[in-house]
Amino acid sequence: MTNELAVPAWLAVATLVALGVLIWAVISLNQSLRRVREETDELLAATAVDAEELRVQLADLDEALKRQAAMAARPNLPDVVPVAVVDDREYLITDLHRSRGPQVPARIVPAPMFADILLRESVIKTAALAAGLRRALSPEIRNRIRFEMKREVKRSRKDRKLMLKAARRDHETRQRSGIEAPS
Repeated sequence: MTNELAVPAWLAVATLVALGVLIWAVISLNQSLRRVREETDELLAATAVDAEELRVQLADLDEALKRQAAMAARPNLPDVVPVAVVDDREYLITDLHRSRGPQVPARIVPAPMFADILLRESVIKTAALAAGLRRALSPEIRNRIRFEMKREVKRSRKDRKLMLKAARRDHETRQRSGIEAPS
């Protein structure tokens, strides 16, 4: 027996492999974190630019509102004619005037093809209108409309009767108490 510690070779190799895998995992995690950080920084920079654009737009709107308030506060002089302010800016709800790629112009369609497309759309719209009218004028729909109208007439009659009863009660109460009814 020896007093030295004996480490099996397979355990030493397994430990080195595990250590290598651990180092590789840490390096790949660090790279992915760096990539995410760069993307976040780019997004933050783009957001800062958008926020600055919005601040400028807000300042312009605030200035325009102040001018309108000043114009409204001034007494109207007969020789001063208020002029409408025309806003030539083009508003786009889904984007902040940032191009997300190359702008592709619409393709030019030859005249015969344009006429064909136009006629097809007209025919489709006409067919849809005819189908809607046919459905709206079907016996089931007319019966349902008739039923709903009768129900509405009954409800309005009932409401009028209740209002008439309440008015009669009020009138009779006023007569009993000796109060004159308003003319």
